[in-house]
Amino acid sequence: MSESESQTLKPESPTPIDWETWTPNMRANLVFILRERRVLLIHKKTGIGAGKINGPGGKLEDGESALEAAIREVEEELCITPHAPEEMGVLRFAFRDGLHLHCTVFRSHGFDGEPTETREAKPEWFDFDAIPYDRMWADDIHWLPGMLEGKCFEAWFEFDEESMLSHRIDWRS
Repeated sequence: MSESESQTLKPESPTPIDWETWTPNMRANLVFILRERRVLLIHKKTGIGAGKINGPGGKLEDGESALEAAIREVEEELCITPHAPEEMGVLRFAFRDGLHLHCTVFRSHGFDGEPTETREAKPEWFDFDAIPYDRMWADDIHWLPGMLEGKCFEAWFEFDEESMLSHRIDWRS
């Protein structure tokens, strides 16, 4: 059975996104490494979302699968290799500036190595009930708690810079 959550935050926003014809112009991934009821997040230093807290991840390179890119990005950002990342969902973002981002979300229950700060990211563990959503993208609070609990999903978000205009999440069992 599937649940759906949908909200438009600013109905006065210009022409709504036609998600049926939407196509991404960037593909990326996020990886959330779990240990008991804690998640490894990063203080992002570079790229989209610099200054925010998020999961490690980044853009796919030519010829790379989302899974290959997820493993590579975690290795580059934190000097660790996640164990058997499992795909949990897909985030689709339409930004008013023209960025249309497709992001595959993975979850892993272990890793090799020691999380290490790099020029791209500073790692930090957070208890599930102490995640600093106020320092993250506005969409994260809507899907991350469910994903951490093991729910799979598909989600659509519309942003104007850092302001979320609308969102929809379909949860899968």
